[in-house]
Amino acid sequence: MDYLKQFVIPFGGLKPGTHQYSFEIDDLFFEKFEHSEIKKGKVTVEITIEREEKMLILNFNINGKVEVPCDRCYETFLLPFGGRERLIVKFGESFHEEDEEVLIIPTGETQIDVSPFIYEFVHLLIPVRRVHPEDENGISLCDPDIIKRIDEREESSGPDPRWEVLKKLKPKN
Repeated sequence: MDYLKQFVIPFGGLKPGTHQYSFEIDDLFFEKFEHSEIKKGKVTVEITIEREEKMLILNFNINGKVEVPCDRCYETFLLPFGGRERLIVKFGESFHEEDEEVLIIPTGETQIDVSPFIYEFVHLLIPVRRVHPEDENGISLCDPDIIKRIDEREESSGPDPRWEVLKKLKPKN
């Protein structure tokens, strides 16, 4: 069975109103997307679908942890994240995205594959800067050996001479 088939939601028989769906995302989910930056993680996705006559409103509540490399020491760690996203699905002539929140699908469609939206939302919810958190004493959980090397290099190299050249270009007031 194709792993991603479980993320296809049939809405053709849904009555108007609110409907709930829940998905558990793991490493296998991220493997199915060739260029995924994320390789490991555990994520819970709750989707509430508001079925209306001419459209669907999908509200995604996403929470979990994914393994990412630290931007400071390059050691991987589990980064907790979470957030909410929304997708409005309208019915029209053909498939196209009206904007980043509105998707038009053909009137005859009876199901929607939410896996690409989950994949995109997970990646968008992860912060751009990813560093190990600090412990209860305010000490970084980064690899101490790498942090020591970074500090030693900064101390030994002194100020960057390029800044002095740039300061000369600054207008004097």
